[in-house]
Amino acid sequence: MADTPQSMFVGITGASGAPYAVRLVEKLAQAGVYLTLCVSDAGLTVLKHELDLEGETRERLTAAFLARAGAAAEVHAPDEMESPPASGSSFPDAAVICPCSLATAATIAAGTGRNLIHRAADVALKEGRPLVLVPREMPISQIHLRRLLELSRAGAVIVPPMPAFYSHPQSVSDLVDSVVGKVLTVLGFHQDLFEPYRGKRA
Repeated sequence: MADTPQSMFVGITGASGAPYAVRLVEKLAQAGVYLTLCVSDAGLTVLKHELDLEGETRERLTAAFLARAGAAAEVHAPDEMESPPASGSSFPDAAVICPCSLATAATIAAGTGRNLIHRAADVALKEGRPLVLVPREMPISQIHLRRLLELSRAGAVIVPPMPAFYSHPQSVSDLVDSVVGKVLTVLGFHQDLFEPYRGKRA
């Protein structure tokens, strides 16, 4: 990508992987990216459980998530289909769904979106904007594989959260950074979360 995105739609859905989401939002905010955030209902449940967030309402949980990331964002609920990310004329520079449930991926591939996250992905594809999906479920069935292949052929970049070990990670945080660093690289950002592989040393 020639230019680094200055604005980004971030969708969070109901697959395990909240630590990836909070770290990604943190690093995008630190890079000065204007963030638009949408969390699905199932995504809220995952965030609350995996990050031990306090709160019962959508507003409180989303605020707690952003506070954990040290980030600010324009926040939309999944049913706000009239919001700017639903329109190609006001869409951000890029979109990422992290984590992305395989049900979400299948819905996007089928073009039958029912919420703002689906619609934002659809708009990114039709407008030729970068779309990165981080699918975090396993094992993956043939149905899932077909849908991910369809999305790749349509222009999405699929980044499964598979941490690398050549950088000798010492903690869970290091493993999270390995994945988030790769997502940032794919989106065109410089990343310093892990040391890239430099080849065999003499």
